[in-house]
Amino acid sequence: MQDEKNYWSKIVTKILKAELAKRGIDYPTLVAKLSEINVNISVEDLRGRMSRGTFSAALFVQCLRAVGVTSLPLEESYFEHN
Repeated sequence: MQDEKNYWSKIVTKILKAELAKRGIDYPTLVAKLSEINVNISVEDLRGRMSRGTFSAALFVQCLRAVGVTSLPLEESYFEHN
């Protein structure tokens, strides 16, 4: 069960990291953009959550919204086991 949870957490992390990379957005910039939509999180907290894959669906959507994602293709590469 834990491996399955880690698998899906890694996918979500891959998706968010890919969207940030496409836009050239680093964690400090993301934190600033989140603040603009009244979501307060520190760079350290965000970095930790990203490395562990322990962020909520709400934070995932807030991050996507903050950086201007309007559609999200689910590329096959996200689902490959690493």
